[in-house]
Amino acid sequence: MEKFIIKNNGPLFGRVRVNGAKNAVLPIMAATLLTEGECYLENVPNLKDVRAMKEVITHFGGVFKDISVDEKYIQISKIITSEAPYDLVQKMRASFFVMGPLLAKTGVAKISLPGGCAIGARPVDLHLKGFAALGATITQGQGFIEARAEKLIGATIYLDFPSVGATENIMMAATLAEGETIIENAAEEPEIIDLSNFLNKMGANVRGAGTDTIRIEGVEKLKGTRHEIIPDRIETGTFMIAAAITKGNIMVENVVPTHIKPIIAKLIECGAKLEIGEDTIRVDASDIGNSVDLTTLPYPGFPTDMQAQFMALMTILDGTSVINETVFENRFMHISELVRLGADIRIEGHSAIVSGVNGLEGTEVVATDLRAGAALVLAGLAAKGETHVNSIFHIDRGYEDLEIKLNSLGANIKRVEVAEIIHD
Repeated sequence: MEKFIIKNNGPLFGRVRVNGAKNAVLPIMAATLLTEGECYLENVPNLKDVRAMKEVITHFGGVFKDISVDEKYIQISKIITSEAPYDLVQKMRASFFVMGPLLAKTGVAKISLPGGCAIGARPVDLHLKGFAALGATITQGQGFIEARAEKLIGATIYLDFPSVGATENIMMAATLAEGETIIENAAEEPEIIDLSNFLNKMGANVRGAGTDTIRIEGVEKLKGTRHEIIPDRIETGTFMIAAAITKGNIMVENVVPTHIKPIIAKLIECGAKLEIGEDTIRVDASDIGNSVDLTTLPYPGFPTDMQAQFMALMTILDGTSVINETVFENRFMHISELVRLGADIRIEGHSAIVSGVNGLEGTEVVATDLRAGAALVLAGLAAKGETHVNSIFHIDRGYEDLEIKLNSLGANIKRVEVAEIIHD
């Protein structure tokens, strides 16, 4: 087990580059199961979740090679099994993405129920609804789900909620289905568009990604291709908050500004000055301080994956801020840890009321999930004294070298083995 020891080192300054998007690369890695061709992926982040997905794909017969630091070669000449065991799937929820490609390619997929962050119920019923509509027979056993289909047939599928995972899984399955599939009330996230672009480069016929209606005309076969993963909008937002919470001045590079409009808008409301370039954003937070309210919503609304980080900022803003969480019911588990740092936060239903305090005080805290961990690191940057963030394996799932990047901006963060800690 490792932890971060964070000391307040004042405002952060400098430039930092964002890696490829975790939430884009994982389904794209799963989509390589759809072809025997060679796939080259660029701008691949070195994350715990990416390594876990590599294990999953290798289990099915995939061959990986590291071309460079962030470029991967993947080829699955032959899928050697259609079953994903629990020891692989339990490491992360995104492993469920292999179900659609396996079903489309082999006619059968048996997947153990997935793991991942404990941020509330994230059922896979919408995925299964889509597969069933395409003609699959679904069997649910103790701890596993199996889908079988001699042939997938295109269908019109309405999603009760614009689930990103269900949209992507159904998209992948439909690429090799017979006829046209229409996904209505589809998720519109940039990661959906990135997957669509990858699939189309492989020879698929996907139209409408990024809107609420996606049409997929099935094809007989997909080929290998080369693709560059889009920048991570959540990592982008996290560094923007790092500038804001320390009242620093940071240039964030390799970004797509249109992907983070809600974050930009809310930081401006807080008093930050932003300079937006083609693929850069400078955040000057020297005069930040205004309280702000926000509501998490599916894209293009404010992302739930940035809620915890923005809450960390709210703890030191003037006045009272309110967060309404509408996506995940348990995504307030970081509140108790922020309160340990001296934050003044109370929960009313699905809302968190944050009253700004004069300052946070460092102490021992625990990351309960990926984004909660990032929020605690950000809070530690502004807290007096030392902040010890435990269970940072959650953070490593979605941020590559977070402490190294923040230290390059002037932070003081050390990654240490918990057993090595010796108190004077």
